[in-house]
Amino acid sequence: MSENSRAKFIPRRTPESAAMVANVKRAMGITAKLNRLGYDDAAEVRALFGELTGKALDEGFFLIPPFHATGGGDTRVGRNVFINQNCTFYDLGGIDIGDDVLIGPNVSLITSGHPIEPSRRRDGVTAAPIVIGRNVWIAAGATVIGGVSIGENSVVAAGSVVTRDVPANTLVGGNPARVIRSIAD
Repeated sequence: MSENSRAKFIPRRTPESAAMVANVKRAMGITAKLNRLGYDDAAEVRALFGELTGKALDEGFFLIPPFHATGGGDTRVGRNVFINQNCTFYDLGGIDIGDDVLIGPNVSLITSGHPIEPSRRRDGVTAAPIVIGRNVWIAAGATVIGGVSIGENSVVAAGSVVTRDVPANTLVGGNPARVIRSIAD
């Protein structure tokens, strides 16, 4: 997870960790229903995703199941967002998706992890937000790590692992992702 001033730590065996586990169970129940739906069930998918996030979605929202999540209540989705099949959102740190965002198949947005130190690894969960700006395209198989912001109009190339902020109007790619070039109009 990238360094971030909004990062948090949730210790094991606390009321906060119990709430986290309850939220995972709730999300798994909702996504199980969502994943029984098909491409032509867009309104039902939108309704279930809205139930997952606790927020109404505009009619421009489109998601192709299957979809996997460990929460949902900390995910905010803008207008006219497309999420392709087999995406995974771990939103414990918060996921904010701007308007007109395209998310390719097999994309993972992972806001949570564990301490790096071996002696502390099982002490709890770390979490930091992901912010995705307006008109971003995250291509197939990319992974975005907590603590990262992706600037508007940017493209994350297929298979990339984004561990640092992405400036607006850039193409990034690789592992770890780095700026390839500007894509300003």
